[in-house]
Amino acid sequence: MNQEQPIIVGLDIGTTKIAAIAGRKNEYGKLEILGFGRANSNGVKHGQVLNIDETIKAIRMALDNCYGSNPNLEISEVYVGIAGHHIKSLQTRGDIVRQSTDDEITRKEIDQLVADQYKTYIPAGDQIIDVIPQEFTVDNFQNIPNPIGYGGVKVGANFHIITGDKNAIRNINRAVEKSGLLTKDLVLQPLASAAAVMGQEDLEAGVAIVDIGGGTTDLAVFYEGILKHTAVIPFGGENITNDIKTGLGVLKTQAEQMKVQFGSALSNEAKANAYITIPGLRGMPAKEISVKNLANIIQARMSEIMDFVTYHLKQVGLDNKMLNGGIVMTGGGAQLRHLIQLTEYVTGLNARIGYPTEHLASGHIEELAKPTYSTCIGLILKGYSDYEHNRKQFETDFKKVEVPENLRKMEPRHEEPEPEQAMLQQQEKVRNRKGIKDFWGKFKDGLIDIFKEEEDHAL
Repeated sequence: MNQEQPIIVGLDIGTTKIAAIAGRKNEYGKLEILGFGRANSNGVKHGQVLNIDETIKAIRMALDNCYGSNPNLEISEVYVGIAGHHIKSLQTRGDIVRQSTDDEITRKEIDQLVADQYKTYIPAGDQIIDVIPQEFTVDNFQNIPNPIGYGGVKVGANFHIITGDKNAIRNINRAVEKSGLLTKDLVLQPLASAAAVMGQEDLEAGVAIVDIGGGTTDLAVFYEGILKHTAVIPFGGENITNDIKTGLGVLKTQAEQMKVQFGSALSNEAKANAYITIPGLRGMPAKEISVKNLANIIQARMSEIMDFVTYHLKQVGLDNKMLNGGIVMTGGGAQLRHLIQLTEYVTGLNARIGYPTEHLASGHIEELAKPTYSTCIGLILKGYSDYEHNRKQFETDFKKVEVPENLRKMEPRHEEPEPEQAMLQQQEKVRNRKGIKDFWGKFKDGLIDIFKEEEDHAL
């Protein structure tokens, strides 16, 4: 176990669940999970915290469960995901004329360029969550991924700026603070999910990450190694459950159970003569529900969500076979049967399910490999990117915490690897470190703490 690394905690405040996962990188650059807790979420609708008290209760329960899985943990700071229909994005351009043109371009100058973008005009009531450089220019040279070390008079970049509603951001912040925690950073959920399920080759091939959550479906589109577009679609798994409830006249809990157990995203794949028997309420006769009807309802809503995805891809001109990596679906909703076929049919692109296993150390419990936890694991990766790029202060006195047995998959112990295998492991180690670092390194340089607002000082 590598004790020289910080323990970083991701907190995913979702519409259906709140998850807290604590992780630390091992010597191979993979995440070892040191604590894991979840709780049902009641105070969140469509990704937005509406009831702060209910959300605090759920965060505390998720934390208690996390401590329950590993009593040696001490959690004070968390990386938090943000989604919701209030999230918007815009493209801007920024340039600076350099003072000392004889010297090479430094990290400080790039940080200044990014910091300047925080002064971009945005509508009143909104706040900038993130500024992500896309590609840089130095004088007449275009499309430079990283200009540090170049020489030139003028350096500029195109930026993807993500904004959100001030009140929505404040509600998340309050709920986290009142739970006894400090928000280390707010991270857009589709970016966190993308970090967890995407490898370096996906980034280069071009992919659309579609994270189907409970209240929202989050989208992040990458092309030629650049983040091209982000969007939050205001429909998710909860909408499907509510459609089933209304359409078939059942209780919400029954609707959710039917969706998970018998649901399919393609009605053609559902058996025409199969029925589900639902017990009647208070002595009423039992209900027979057609599996075909259930699939029709799910397919209608899922097709609508995928139409939104196609619409957003068209907006950035990437709807026609240009994304060689296709669509990567993750989040709890990605577990629906026949979703890959429906997605390929609606969008015309290849599709696969993205699991967060790419960056997890082997030997973790199977529960953590579900697409449901992609955002949470991506948040930990974001924290590591900050740590490795010295973007935020971390405690340097790292506590000795081992992976508890209950989070370890029980497997027979392996012998020492052969010399050849050890060499391969070493190469894998270097590759993994590079892969994860490159992902966030591309996007997050020189962040400004978004919580230091003027009005907060006035209080």
